[in-house]
Amino acid sequence: MNVLGFGDNTVDRFVDRGTDYPGGNCVNVAVYAHRLGLEAAYLGVFGDDDLAAFVRTSVAAQGVAVERSLVCPGDTSVSTLHVRDGDRVFLGYDDGTVREQLTLDDAMMAYAASFALVHSSVYSGTEAELPRLAAAGPLVSFDFSDEAEYRTPAYLDRVCPHVDLALLSCSHLDEPATRALLAEAVRRGAGMALATRGLDGAIVYDGRVTVTAPSRPADPAAMSDTMGCGDAFLAGFVVSLLREGWSRQAPPAREALERALRHGSQAAYDQCFVEAAFGRGRPTPVQTPTPAPTPTPAVGELGT
Repeated sequence: MNVLGFGDNTVDRFVDRGTDYPGGNCVNVAVYAHRLGLEAAYLGVFGDDDLAAFVRTSVAAQGVAVERSLVCPGDTSVSTLHVRDGDRVFLGYDDGTVREQLTLDDAMMAYAASFALVHSSVYSGTEAELPRLAAAGPLVSFDFSDEAEYRTPAYLDRVCPHVDLALLSCSHLDEPATRALLAEAVRRGAGMALATRGLDGAIVYDGRVTVTAPSRPADPAAMSDTMGCGDAFLAGFVVSLLREGWSRQAPPAREALERALRHGSQAAYDQCFVEAAFGRGRPTPVQTPTPAPTPTPAVGELGT
């Protein structure tokens, strides 16, 4: 059993701590799957700047293979955020200058197909690769985040037929709206749809059964932050199902889904006590301001 994170990487810059951390949805899922005992790798595009080297080295230090990833000209993306009452709050995003999209050639496709599950996301630019990837054999999970642009019928129709698990962040939705969205994702082709709802727990629907689970709240005074909790939930969920023999030919039974939700909830709870996505922070580089040019005196100001 092994898991491949296929897509985004970034730097999470906590301005209140003055600290940069490695991260990115696909990076995080690979790291968390490895922490839960599976072999894991990351396949994506790194920039050629110092921040990219920092992220790449940090991911490799977690035991996640990164050797197949590309290094291309450009600067790494940076998410800016701070922590408020234990919750991480995003302040802004600089998407960097790396514009290379990872197209899977035959060798890369064979590599990806060697994994039990490949995970990607809306931030990865991998949508065009999903049909071939799914046809190659591995289970595919995909994080749809919580933004409306990734919930349109056109986007769901583009992605859902090629994913075995759709993850949707739904903390802003009530339960009826959440259930309706899960049903829509499955109706449009997803094998299964999972909604994480923060303190309201999680719901999974596979077209046959709907299973719910409560969250395990953490004490804000004791926790570090909530960065990566959704990714940790997903990792706990899929690792549990893989260990139960999940495949396209053997969809999980209700009892397996119940156990997977409990494992996901526990993984998300444990993540609350980890700094940022998986630690390994370093001081944010001091930005040296560019000196303002000396103004040229106007005629008559130089005197005689």
